[in-house]
Amino acid sequence: MSYSNYEKMFKQLKAKPAKLKKYIKHNSPKERKFGISVNRCKRCGRMGGHISKYGLSLCRQCFREIATKLGFKKYN
Repeated sequence: MSYSNYEKMFKQLKAKPAKLKKYIKHNSPKERKFGISVNRCKRCGRMGGHISKYGLSLCRQCFREIATKLGFKKYN
């Protein structure tokens, strides 16, 4: 599940501080306490396919790229 960046409008509303404040109040994403969007990859920000074992906090794609640097070995 993807989401759009609500900060894209900041550039347009920079000249109107009252409207910017109201926009931030009603359109900022709420803080999540549980669910899939709490665990995010610390490298790319992806929400799905998350590996949190050993305190990695990486998605599976990023883990595959840097697994050898972390010391994991690939077995056949």
